[in-house]
Amino acid sequence: MRFQFATAQSIEFGAGAAKGLAQAAQGLMRRPLLVCGGHPERWDSLLKGLGAVPRLLVPGEPDIALAQQGAELARREACDGVVALGGGAALDAGKAVAALAANPGDPLRFLEVIGQGLPLERPALPLVVAPTTAGTGSEATRNAVLLSPERKAKVSLRHASMLPALALVDPELTLGCPPGLTAASGMDALVQVLEPYVCRAPNPLTQGLAEQAMGLAGRALRQAYLHGDDLGARTAMAFVSLAGGISLANARLGAVHGLAAPLGGLLGAPHGALCARLLPAVLAANISALAEQGEPGLERHDRAARLLCHDERARAQDLPAWANALARDLRIPGLAAWGLEPGQMAALCQRAASSSSMQGNPALLSQDQLLGILRAAL
Repeated sequence: MRFQFATAQSIEFGAGAAKGLAQAAQGLMRRPLLVCGGHPERWDSLLKGLGAVPRLLVPGEPDIALAQQGAELARREACDGVVALGGGAALDAGKAVAALAANPGDPLRFLEVIGQGLPLERPALPLVVAPTTAGTGSEATRNAVLLSPERKAKVSLRHASMLPALALVDPELTLGCPPGLTAASGMDALVQVLEPYVCRAPNPLTQGLAEQAMGLAGRALRQAYLHGDDLGARTAMAFVSLAGGISLANARLGAVHGLAAPLGGLLGAPHGALCARLLPAVLAANISALAEQGEPGLERHDRAARLLCHDERARAQDLPAWANALARDLRIPGLAAWGLEPGQMAALCQRAASSSSMQGNPALLSQDQLLGILRAAL
């Protein structure tokens, strides 16, 4: 047994946890840069304690240029830390800004896939984060995902110092999340506990977290989608998201994320929606391949089926139909609705096959099998 484990230095979880955001930030930094989503006025009551600090708004998926802009602003304003408040996009932007503010110059030195992927030369600025959606788990990961519009790719900036100094996970902040965003972000959270659980290199410390989270997600996601004011369901999904971030940061992902990353760069579709539609076909391909290859991962799929389906009789073979029914109930359309065309699939599969996420997939999948997954997800 050999593994590593790292997460945010401190995590405060529960309704009302974010009320201490300003005071906590003041204890860690003198002059923070605030990075937040496109409607920061929603959080005035939380932010007024910060005073007149510089702000960077993140209206959508963060790209490299926005991260550079934020880093330049932080240096110009002599900021010694970053407070990130919002969905996964705002948190990823905040983490990238904290890293690049301390490491001026060409960010391609540090970016994976399209750059050199070198470690940061200096630690990132201290970070306080508070997620307002339950999805990416970015509050507990050491990377930030950035879009490169020129290359139509989403790539990571990654370093241990990018783990937040403090994560305030307050499910009350997710109560206003609209149904479509609840569905997409919730599916991302669910996949991020399932894939590390069944992956090729599971971490014994994250397995227990993933089991508890899957037991909650199977019911809570539908409830949060249908009844957005249900604080119990929102709390459950906030925990699923946090557990997913911790799990993916310490174990591995799989083919869902391996395919979703290049798809997201190409289509600009919500990451969680792509994960939702890829999941049934990936599960079917993996379960079939594991049965043929005699790999031990099939037993973990059996346990996941019992947890997600809330049925002790459920087995791995029940998972694809369960995942398909969930995506349908959440009204998440197939990949064709986001613009995927058959002629784009072969190149996407080639890019996905070399991704770090694909290396954790529990079964070895051929290019033909990956193509079959995309066709089934249309």
